[in-house]
This record gives sequence, C-alpha cells and structure tokens, in this order.
Amino acid sequence: QVHLVESGGGLVQAGGSLRLSCAASGIMFSISTMGWYRQAPGKQREAVADITSRGDTSYLDSVKGRFTISRDNVKNTVYLQMNSLKPEDTSVYYCHARGLAGIYWGQGTQVTVSS
Repeated sequence: QVHLVESGGGLVQAGGSLRLSCAASGIMFSISTMGWYRQAPGKQREAVADITSRGDTSYLDSVKGRFTISRDNVKNTVYLQMNSLKPEDTSVYYCHARGLAGIYWGQGTQVTVSS
C-alpha cells in the first residue's frame, strides 16, 4: 500500500520560509516523479513543482526563484523549500507521486502566510 505523508506546513508571516517534507512508502521511489501541488479555497488544484527520477525540476511561474524542490532517494523523501512566502501562497499543499503503477496523493498540509 502506498503512503505519502506530508509534514512541515504551518503559519508564517509574509517573507518567511517553510520546508515541506513528504515521506513515501510502498512505491519505487527512486524511479518515480515526485511533485507538489496546492489548492486554495475556491480554486483549482495547481502544480507547484516536480522533480524527475533524474533530478530534472520544473516550477510554477509564480514560485520560480522562491521555491526549491529536492529529493533524497535514500530516505524516500521529497522536499519543498519555500522562501519569500507571500499571502497568495496560502493553500493546502499536496505531495504527488507518479510511478510505474500509478499516481498517488498525500493527504495535504496547510500552509498559511499572513500579511
């Protein structure tokens, strides 16, 4: 059974930083593309960043230069370092995995940025 467990969300002031983590189990992590999505109230879920098994990364335009995605294939964990946070970054952030057997989601972690 696949489990993606996010942690690291919370409340932060604008300009601050948070680091999200997603620990994965039950998947072949090292060959999976991992990513982060977010969904704010009343809005569609959007892709924030992803990282392939080779380490290639892509980012939502609005977070480029502020967010960094990385992975640790020994710990089966993907990270999202978020700097210079803005109130518009407030959302539930979801970990996402795309592997050979399918697509999986975590339960989400709330990030709230106060102005």
